[in-house]
Amino acid sequence: MLRVFFAFFFKLVLYFVLLSVGWVAVLKVVPVWFTPLMAVRKLEASRAGEATKIHYDWEPYENISREAALAVVASEDQNFPTHWGFDFDEIYDAMTEKRARPRGASTISQQVAKNVFLWHGRSFIRKGLEAYFTVLIELIWGKKRILEVYLNVAETGKMTFGVEAAAQRFYGKSAKNLSRAEAARIAAVLPNPIRFSIKNPSSYVSGRAGKISRQMRLLGGQKYIEHL
Repeated sequence: MLRVFFAFFFKLVLYFVLLSVGWVAVLKVVPVWFTPLMAVRKLEASRAGEATKIHYDWEPYENISREAALAVVASEDQNFPTHWGFDFDEIYDAMTEKRARPRGASTISQQVAKNVFLWHGRSFIRKGLEAYFTVLIELIWGKKRILEVYLNVAETGKMTFGVEAAAQRFYGKSAKNLSRAEAARIAAVLPNPIRFSIKNPSSYVSGRAGKISRQMRLLGGQKYIEHL
């Protein structure tokens, strides 16, 4: 019985690895049209009797302002161009800092792995799978594709995903034409896009956007991400 169990378990793991690698390989070239979080938001809206339309418009990296790309890197993961999926210095700092609310240390790569392939929640199984998919996308996709997907699937407002949808809804323009200040404001709401507003920013969001703009300058501007 033990031998049968281990044979079954080995086959299960093998099939999972093959399917997951194939899935990641396909999404290297195919747009990500839907994510688990979008499904959750539609379900929540339906239960609340609210509009269930998802505002989402996939755009290739070339059609998105480099200011938007730089803004999310400056805001969410400044070591994105150089790390291999995990920023261990940030993880250590987050674990050792004494704060009332622990700050997150997830990289853009980890956030993409979670948003595209997994459910949202806090469990060791999900964190383990997040690490697994983070390694896969770093190896198979590369930095430019990871950032492209993040810019398209990150939640940017209520029922709104990606910088193109945010730019169209809140600025009335394409993401390709976003200014630095507009891109920084989008990045400023990413920690909590349901609570914070791009269209009607609070003083906190405006202040955070200003800090992000300064960080973008300190990083050297768009050249910081030109060789992804």
